[in-house]
Amino acid sequence: MDNPMGNQAPDRSQLEQIIAGLTEGVILIEPDQTIIYANEAALEMHGVTSLDALGPTVAEYRKNFVLRYRNRRPLDPGRYPIDRVIAGEVFDEVVVVVAHKDNPDKDWAHRIRSLVITDRHGDPDCLVLIVHDVSGQVEAEDRFERAFAANPAPAIICRLTDLRFIKVNEGFLELTGYKREDVLGHTVYEIDVLERAERRELALERLCAGETIPQMEACLTVPSDPGGRQVVAAGQPIELGDEPCMLFTFADLEPRRKAETALRHSEERFAKAFRLAPVPTTIATADDQRLIEVNEAFSKVLGYEAQDVVGHPAQDLGLWADDAERQRFETELRRKGTVRDFEACLRVKGGDDIACLISADTITLSERACILCCFQDITARRRSEEELVTAIEAVMADASWFSRGVVEKLAALRHPPRPGQSPAQAAASVADLTAREREVLARVCQGQSDAEIAAELKLARNTVRNHLASLYQKIGVNRRSALIVWARERGIGSDGVTAKLPRGRNTGSREPRQVARNNQPK
Repeated sequence: MDNPMGNQAPDRSQLEQIIAGLTEGVILIEPDQTIIYANEAALEMHGVTSLDALGPTVAEYRKNFVLRYRNRRPLDPGRYPIDRVIAGEVFDEVVVVVAHKDNPDKDWAHRIRSLVITDRHGDPDCLVLIVHDVSGQVEAEDRFERAFAANPAPAIICRLTDLRFIKVNEGFLELTGYKREDVLGHTVYEIDVLERAERRELALERLCAGETIPQMEACLTVPSDPGGRQVVAAGQPIELGDEPCMLFTFADLEPRRKAETALRHSEERFAKAFRLAPVPTTIATADDQRLIEVNEAFSKVLGYEAQDVVGHPAQDLGLWADDAERQRFETELRRKGTVRDFEACLRVKGGDDIACLISADTITLSERACILCCFQDITARRRSEEELVTAIEAVMADASWFSRGVVEKLAALRHPPRPGQSPAQAAASVADLTAREREVLARVCQGQSDAEIAAELKLARNTVRNHLASLYQKIGVNRRSALIVWARERGIGSDGVTAKLPRGRNTGSREPRQVARNNQPK
């Protein structure tokens, strides 16, 4: 390819034929900075279809294309690969990002190397740029870089050729307290990420062989904590830019250790409260109702020691005096997950029965669903209530010497509010009724019909019905018979007591008065 005559351009047609079909991009440049040839691959990698669009000279090429480093910083003048080859520099594996000036948003990543062809005298005869399109690889690496940096899990990468750290993310810096410059460039022996690892020898062997390092507990030495930081460490071999590397990832065990400590303390507090609770309490499995724990109060009240009941279902022990009550209790517990103040009769060891209010709730112990059940012995209270009701019944047998307020209070003690009854309805008293309502109520207790009441009081039948509706609403009943019962419980209409009451409202005077009998003064 020498030109001994000096007056004719060298014939490079054979060279062009050789490189025309290559998948690598090839650009030929004369020493006088003329670009004489570019194969199809090189044109395609620059987004052009002709040599003129690429640039007939180095200066035109420089005007047509903008080159940047991978970090997006523009190349300085004279640092374009085409300028470096013109200067006679031979280089290998230079990666740049190339974009046409007319379409800067579209770019390609080129890995470029140079070749200088010399004549027989050793002088440059032809300068060559060999270009590889590595856009896909660079994009993948950029995605990895962004994911690595953004990943909150601590991670660090070391190069396997010299075991030096080349990348570290914020998660690792936050975990250890190191600064980035304290890590990058240092070896795994200077910052030992496998220090005090439970299988350290295996980890080092796998690291030197470039093989996966399995998860294992380790303790990192950190500047902020002389005791180190407990972690789970693992290593995965990867390649960065065709360079074999090891990616270390870490899981901080400190939160788990704190959670385990807090859980242990919580369970200790629960166990102490359970054991010392004055109310009989049991813990049973949720699936088969087997007792797994009873407290001292349970043994004291029901007579069963822990060894008598633990491991047995409650129904097998005969604790429930009425098996139907037990089934209703368990059904309600399954349906709602909690039960409050379920009244039942339990059988103590030895055969006696006690009345109890039972409350239960679902809990989790050692990752197992359980039932916490509390029993309140109300036997004494029930006996007192029965005695009180008996005394009230005796008093109510002749209530004529008591004021209306006292009678109403006694009636309320004898008949507590019904479920679903509003406080206002439960607290309703004769004093809350109007004069006309008391007149209507008195005649209802005498057994008169609506027509008879209307005739006696000289009212329309609809008016009587309106008064009855008002009575139903105030008292909280919906039947005439219930209205009569309510009135007689308050001393109206029973045992010949007249239903005719004074028209004025009684505000609960404590002065006793005698209720007239049979509409006649005594």
